[in-house]
Amino acid sequence: MNELALLQNYLTIGSLLFGFGLVGFLCRRNMIVMFLSAEMMLLGVSISLVGWGRFHNDFGGQVLTIFVLAVAACEAAVALAVVLVLYRRSGSLDVVLWQRLRESSLPDYVDEELPEEVTPTPTWPQLPPAGVRPEITPQEERERAHV
Repeated sequence: MNELALLQNYLTIGSLLFGFGLVGFLCRRNMIVMFLSAEMMLLGVSISLVGWGRFHNDFGGQVLTIFVLAVAACEAAVALAVVLVLYRRSGSLDVVLWQRLRESSLPDYVDEELPEEVTPTPTWPQLPPAGVRPEITPQEERERAHV
């Protein structure tokens, strides 16, 4: 039972890291943050592989994790070089500003602002002042339920 709880802890941490990395990758437009989010996703998968390897008493998960970390280090070095070159060309790390790198057949991405959300002010019912009878029309008087 102890090994099952340990596996659950490994998988929980791995899925949290992967989820945070996915949200960071999809929500941010800064290239460095996007690459760090991709690295976080790789680490989440690696922790899950280590957990499954320990659960099955097999070193396959650990060995695969070592290869994943080696590939991630190479990817980080290449990504850093690409980011530096593109920053020198455009002067920004925003992904949208790199339109010149697209193929000529693709349309440009237009970043549209969200429309301003207008919230209507609520109209609250108002009670008459104390001691004053509310005005009731004869039409309302005829349709009222009598007890």
